[in-house]
Amino acid sequence: MSRGEPHPVYGETWVYESIVGALPGIRLPTWAAVAIQLFVFEVGIVALSWYYDVWPAAIAGTAVVIVASIGSVEMLRISTLVRRIDVPETYQALLFSSNVEVVLSVLAYIAMLTHLFVFDPQTSASPIVTDLFGEEPPVLVVYLMLLILWDVSYRIGTGWWASVTGLWRSARYRFDPETARVFQRADLETLGFGILQLVLVPFVLNYPVLLAALLAHVTAVTVVTGLSVLLLRVRSRTADATPS
Repeated sequence: MSRGEPHPVYGETWVYESIVGALPGIRLPTWAAVAIQLFVFEVGIVALSWYYDVWPAAIAGTAVVIVASIGSVEMLRISTLVRRIDVPETYQALLFSSNVEVVLSVLAYIAMLTHLFVFDPQTSASPIVTDLFGEEPPVLVVYLMLLILWDVSYRIGTGWWASVTGLWRSARYRFDPETARVFQRADLETLGFGILQLVLVPFVLNYPVLLAALLAHVTAVTVVTGLSVLLLRVRSRTADATPS
């Protein structure tokens, strides 16, 4: 993709970017798309929490929505940084066109649902769904919860894929210092979003499996992305010091 291309080409985007850009006759800036996402979900959370009197779920739901919304910002920032420079075609195809992030997101989402509705009720005297929504969770509340969980699962899957492809890129290719700095910024955006998810820790402290999964996820993203940044620094300096 050339430097002067103003908009991503379909087929060379993450699914989220394609959805945002596919609205007929509408060109939303990043801040507007994220604001709409945050507003719609938050209105739904507050309205249903008030109607069904499930306020314990409102704070947790709001935290998840904020994480997902910031994840949307990070996705768009990462893609903008990557497209701003000339990148290896293989890396760009892996990152944007493979749709592996969707596969990873589906796996994370299914694991979450299995835990919430099978494992947790069978092993815990106080399942998280019951704690949040009561013995008979309202249908609309559960629907919104599942939608929000998918939203954040997709961002988590994208973070995984961005970190893995970033490490592969940094180990496979050598870049000039300027290009390496741009990739470092993109990797740090990925790292920042991973660390941000620690704000969810207070909501899963009483649920050991969810807590362990969250901490393991953040640790993995931190290690993989940190290695990518380190490789970029070392290999770009080496390339810069090598006589042309």
